Amino acid sequence: MSLKEQLAEYRAGWHQRVPAERQAIMQRHIDALRNGEIARKLLKLGDRAPAIVLGNAKGEMVDVGALLRKGPVIVTFYRGGWCPYCNLELKAFQDVLPQILAAGASLVAISPEKPDESLSTAEKNALTFEVLTDAGQKVGRAFGLVYEFTDELKSAYNGFGLDIPARNGAPGEWALPISATYVIDRDGTIIYAYTDADYRDRADPRDVLEALTRRAAAA
Repeated sequence: MSLKEQLAEYRAGWHQRVPAERQAIMQRHIDALRNGEIARKLLKLGDRAPAIVLGNAKGEMVDVGALLRKGPVIVTFYRGGWCPYCNLELKAFQDVLPQILAAGASLVAISPEKPDESLSTAEKNALTFEVLTDAGQKVGRAFGLVYEFTDELKSAYNGFGLDIPARNGAPGEWALPISATYVIDRDGTIIYAYTDADYRDRADPRDVLEALTRRAAAA
């Protein structure tokens, strides 16, 4: 089953489980993001990626710039290990990791969650690529991905039992990145960009592999 099919299957069940009023709140927020200022700030194809130096799940610093000296790097931003859509995406990328490595590329996943939460996410999904913590979401903001919660959205997440500031180790900060996956070439240029305000939709790893194939063919 493809990632798209897995996401659709989970989404169908979500619609049956979640109260209609809460679903409406989530959809209003998605629509507002799509029509708002964040859509104009997102880094896109051809832009230069900002520097990324973040701690991994073990507390070790990872410099994406050093990885770029070896080959292109796939950077995927996810909301957190509490997000079922994120877990499906991370597992799908783990499944194609051998092809990514064979293409001479690296893969890192970034979320605002605390390192211990990132470690839990890596362990439960048996991830063997780097899972990084964007403390304070400085990198996410540099990519133009981070949005602030409205009071209405906070109430919806509280209804799910999710304390986002606590999970992120950022008291009082209700903020998350939108769904995003980039392929960054060795010179720092973005050669593939997927962004979506709807957290239920994600980049297909097969499309990412195709971007790596196109790069190799053009070299």
